[in-house]
Amino acid sequence: MAATKTITIDPVTRIEGHSKITLHLDETGRVTDARFHVTQFRGFEKFCEGRPFAEMPSLMARICGICPVSHLIASAKACDELLAVRIPPTAEKLRRIIGIAQVVQSHALSLFHLSSPDLLLGMDADPATRNIFGVLEAEPQLARDGIALRKFGQQIIERLGGKRIHPGWVVPGGVNNPLSQQDRDAILAAIPDALAIALRSLAWFKGVAEKFADEAESFGSFPSLFMGIVNDDGNLAFYDGKLRFVDGDGETVADGLDGADYAEFLGEKVEPWSYLKSAYYTPKGYPGGIYRVGPLARLNVAQNCGTPLADEELRVFRMLHGRTPASSFHYHHARLIEILHCVERMEELLNDSEILSTHVRAEAKPNALEGVGIAEAPRGTLLHHYKIDEQGLIIWANLIIATGQNNLAMNRSVLQVAQRYVRGEHITHGMLNRVEAVIRAYDPCLSCSTHAAGQMALQVQLLGPDGAVLDEAVR
Repeated sequence: MAATKTITIDPVTRIEGHSKITLHLDETGRVTDARFHVTQFRGFEKFCEGRPFAEMPSLMARICGICPVSHLIASAKACDELLAVRIPPTAEKLRRIIGIAQVVQSHALSLFHLSSPDLLLGMDADPATRNIFGVLEAEPQLARDGIALRKFGQQIIERLGGKRIHPGWVVPGGVNNPLSQQDRDAILAAIPDALAIALRSLAWFKGVAEKFADEAESFGSFPSLFMGIVNDDGNLAFYDGKLRFVDGDGETVADGLDGADYAEFLGEKVEPWSYLKSAYYTPKGYPGGIYRVGPLARLNVAQNCGTPLADEELRVFRMLHGRTPASSFHYHHARLIEILHCVERMEELLNDSEILSTHVRAEAKPNALEGVGIAEAPRGTLLHHYKIDEQGLIIWANLIIATGQNNLAMNRSVLQVAQRYVRGEHITHGMLNRVEAVIRAYDPCLSCSTHAAGQMALQVQLLGPDGAVLDEAVR
């Protein structure tokens, strides 16, 4: 048997949650296999059983400390189906506003706090400075803009939901209370600055991205399907619409799919080396049905964004990268375009003549025993599927999250980057950082409600076939 070696990156840094990466090398020092392992277990699908369905939105929001609103909305939409009600139009618009505020703050966290150190300082920069503090020193305006954008989104969530983290404002049948004139005016007053930051950030990114053109070619760049929700016009949608699949050439594979029928075209596979399920498009089987979700996928499946400034940026994006970019490096650019679109769309919704209506909730008892809620979370399409008994207690739940849908793509991306950059018996920080950075491009949300305080240790050892340590890197 040929001698093999293994490199373990544990934990993967600058992502939400806990995971590790293993790289398997042959006797010549070339990577033959790579795996992205999610090492934590949450169990939300099981411990919600027996709970009254009306508790589900607030309970499900506790899944994540970074994007609780996404789970809140998808869960509430599933509960709307259990009630069999049509929520008031104003309630739907308010849900849309809090949902896109969530997208803005989460995208800002991902791009500015987690990925900008690589983009601004370089993949090979000293790990001691390749962080948000290094960004603050090298480009103070960029760091301040990232903080301001996240603050903008978080404050809107707080104004609507009562608190920034885990609000319980979105409920079965609508929302808990209406929007006040004072809060609407305060949000509208903050929009011009948010638009200016989004445009300034896009200009910065397009300039810096040119330096990574060569790396982008192998940065999770491979043929796959893309999935996302589009509205009736075929444009970008976060709250409601139909699912669309396109292939790497931009050709529509499936369109007009109802999220309630997801079991007809989405499958989930459990692998023994990860707690994260792998979703796939069942007509193409496993693992051939690999598909991607999230910002890049949404722009690839949509005809347009549907707001003027974002549509112009989308035109430039496609001029630079093609109609259906394959490289996962372009997730970063897509996030900034979505931030711009969300701020524009928020302004439209806040200026709606009915946005201050006090009729924001429909009341009913359970009228159905099964419901599916679907929405676009910052990281991609999110599905909540519940079954209840006659007393309205949850007897079964299934959650399909964006990170699970990207799992096959993330594993393939890690392998592709590792095969290009990892060589021989010597570990360099830049080499391993690129392997981690391709995961950060997807912005996986593994357990956003779990955070580490202080220094997060990383120890990587390269072992020979006899178990001897050939090289070691610690940070």
